[in-house]
Amino acid sequence: MKSIWIALGLSALLSGCGAVYVSPSVSEQTDGAKVRVVPLNPESVLIANRSSYRPQQLPAVFFQNAGGASGSGRGVGVLPEPAFGPQGRPAGIEMRLPPPSNPGAYEIGVGDVLVLATPQAGNTVEELTGLLAAQSRRQGYTVQDDGAIAIPDVGRVMMVGLTLEEAEAELFQKLVENQIDPSFSIEVAEFNSKRVSVGGAVKSAAVVPVTLTPLTLNEALAAAGGVDAPDRDFVTLRIYRNGQLYQLPLTELPNNPIRLLAGDSVFVDTDYELEQAQAYFQEQIRLAEFRQGARVQALNELNAAVGLRRAALNEERSNYQTRLELDSVDRDYVYLTGEVETQSRYPLPFGRTATLADALYSQGGLPTETGNPSQIYVLRGSSDPAEFGAVTAWHLNAKNASNFLLATRLELRPNDMVFVAEQPITRWNRALQQVLPSLLSSTVAAAK
Repeated sequence: MKSIWIALGLSALLSGCGAVYVSPSVSEQTDGAKVRVVPLNPESVLIANRSSYRPQQLPAVFFQNAGGASGSGRGVGVLPEPAFGPQGRPAGIEMRLPPPSNPGAYEIGVGDVLVLATPQAGNTVEELTGLLAAQSRRQGYTVQDDGAIAIPDVGRVMMVGLTLEEAEAELFQKLVENQIDPSFSIEVAEFNSKRVSVGGAVKSAAVVPVTLTPLTLNEALAAAGGVDAPDRDFVTLRIYRNGQLYQLPLTELPNNPIRLLAGDSVFVDTDYELEQAQAYFQEQIRLAEFRQGARVQALNELNAAVGLRRAALNEERSNYQTRLELDSVDRDYVYLTGEVETQSRYPLPFGRTATLADALYSQGGLPTETGNPSQIYVLRGSSDPAEFGAVTAWHLNAKNASNFLLATRLELRPNDMVFVAEQPITRWNRALQQVLPSLLSSTVAAAK
């Protein structure tokens, strides 16, 4: 008789499980709310993604860099690239020789010093007092900036651009016009108008004058003390002439005698890069515009400005991240409920949209023991105020695992609810967990 009563009690308790345990579910049959369940397929995913949404953006401070700081050296401009830097040794360089040139006879230029020699006997000498003084004291006549020299009792005589032969003819004419005995000779005592600069890996950088005799590359290197490099097999000679750059290995110089012209620049390069020689010439060109002190000051000011700017950006970013941690920044969220690994809210990312798969698997995914893969829903309220209570339930049936691919395509919107229903066996087990203590108590009481 007691067993019958126990059986009847168990039957009554199990039949009342619906009152003991309430399991959430999604159904179109609701009290007052308009719920529309839409199965997810490739077409319905496109419809779900049509709703307008602009993801929130990170503040502009996250897209700025410290390179835009002002105060780059008090207007001294951009400094030239360094001429020196570590370089690997190449197997060889391309040899580019300057074209053969013959500038002709030496032409007198501004800054040259001319000496006139005259006979020292007879009245003729007395008539050329100024010329005798120049010869006896070895005081020459400097070609001034207007291209002329000034001779006492003769006046100014234009010399620039004339060869020595043409200069003698010009002076002869002037002396005759001034009724002075034209017995004289002329020579260049100092060559100052035409020069070649030599720098780089030499013992002493030098400016070598171009004289009456041709100036060769060998002579220019010798005037600078010779090449100063530990490994002469990898030295490159570079010649900058009229905007063109020529080069040859030092080892090829004996086989290629090169005549230098006025205005040439020679750079002895041991770092094997053409850019290094170009940087050297750029520094030479800008030497008059930049001073070492100004460059150092400009760099210091620029580094200080960049450092301050970088510190300000880092502080602004840190402050924003702290506000995010304190939840004081307005964010868009999606909420996960039901049989998920962790019921929580998932913040939608900045600058891009998130998918259903992003939300599920960022929180640990779907529990395989309790979650029902055939009952995954994205609950989305209507944006129309006239349909305030309308809800669309986008239903993903992932019983077929290939449908999980749809979860990577369905875009989430702010305030979406991601709901995963429980397995039927899970619902039964949870009902038993609530019923079993009462059943045991009833059985024990009946047994007594």
